[in-house]
Amino acid sequence: MAMDMDETHQAGQGPISVLLVDDEEYILTSLRRLLMDEKDMEVVTAGSGEEGLNLLPTLANLGVIVSDQRMPGMNGAQFLEKARLVRPDAVRIILTGYADVSAAVDAINRGGAWRYMTKPWNNEELAQAIHDAVELYTHESQNRRLNEVIRQQNSEMEVWTENLKKRLLQSTSTIREQSQALKELSLKKPVAVVLQAFDGFFEIMGGSNAVHARTVSTLVADVARKMGLDAETITRFRLAALLHDTGKFGTLVAELNKSMEDMSESEAREYRRHPLRGEELVSRVEELAEVALLVRSHHETFDGQGFPDGLEGERIPLGARLIAIADLIERSARSVEKHRADFALMTARFHGGTLLDPHLVTKFQGITRTIYFEGRKSGLASELELEPKDLIPGMQISRDVESGAGVLLMQRGTVLDMAGILLIRSHFHKTPSPHGIYVQVTSD
Repeated sequence: MAMDMDETHQAGQGPISVLLVDDEEYILTSLRRLLMDEKDMEVVTAGSGEEGLNLLPTLANLGVIVSDQRMPGMNGAQFLEKARLVRPDAVRIILTGYADVSAAVDAINRGGAWRYMTKPWNNEELAQAIHDAVELYTHESQNRRLNEVIRQQNSEMEVWTENLKKRLLQSTSTIREQSQALKELSLKKPVAVVLQAFDGFFEIMGGSNAVHARTVSTLVADVARKMGLDAETITRFRLAALLHDTGKFGTLVAELNKSMEDMSESEAREYRRHPLRGEELVSRVEELAEVALLVRSHHETFDGQGFPDGLEGERIPLGARLIAIADLIERSARSVEKHRADFALMTARFHGGTLLDPHLVTKFQGITRTIYFEGRKSGLASELELEPKDLIPGMQISRDVESGAGVLLMQRGTVLDMAGILLIRSHFHKTPSPHGIYVQVTSD
């Protein structure tokens, strides 16, 4: 029953609820005041553990529970232990006095508390702990949605493969033809086995690179399936997407979080080599030759300015074009804290015809909004704060842009072109501004 209830309150559906539980009203007031400016949080309070338990089923998108330890009737450890059964995905924090170390251990062991904070607390430390808890809840919720999409895709592929096998067998009229059909299917099996092995490896490995690889693979597989491609091709595309950055592993570019414009000459040279290195690694398995070609080509651009071969348009393999779009969408979504789907899709649209195949970009809308769902209605305008390096021609400025010296560089409503972007980057480099550039983001 608890799991069913939790599934009805998945992350991303509006602000994240933070439940504060304490029997002293002045402490609840202090905590509310501490979080009053957090627009992405909905703060709810309870004066006892019993009241908190009654609220749990009613709270949409409950991400964090903060409870005092010393309360009459039901103490914090007991409350968190029961809350864990009702809302297991919520991150739990216990507040306890300096002398209550044993109570904190009890809360961690019985109630699954993620962290304990001592009273009296430091406002900045407690606010940061709650921020970290919200971020943890958001990240784990995204991983759960990603795993569910992958599970559904695997299930659909199993059905598809089984149906394909039946159709092949039904179409043969002799034992020899049946044996040949089965032999052909068995030759495809290594790709599926390798895919399953690497997907499991990346899931266990964790970290941003693993999440990136699995998300890109999920995006590509969903679009390929909706394009009506056969099961073998989808499996090949999924594996190539999962392994597209394999050539970075063990190199100095593995953890680089820079655009190529900001890389040094040696970093850029090394970065351009990773598709070739990835192809070399993957091609060592004979059955993965076609996968290796997609790994090699995932940095080719639609306008022919990519690498390593300078391929253009539809000369770039279809799988590589899909991987390029998914790669940009995932990196764009990860670069901002909110409106991730809108920003990622907008960025992909702006790059259509240059970096990306414009005819394929629109096919990513559904799966992108599923993975990065935030519960917003479509058609609503919002804004995001970006660094100068993240600006793209076509973006619209939503606030006046001033340099660090107070010079007005651009007025609100201006649509950026490359000259304007270079102007902003130049001034921000000479006189850095305390904030970034605000651009308008509108969902389709």
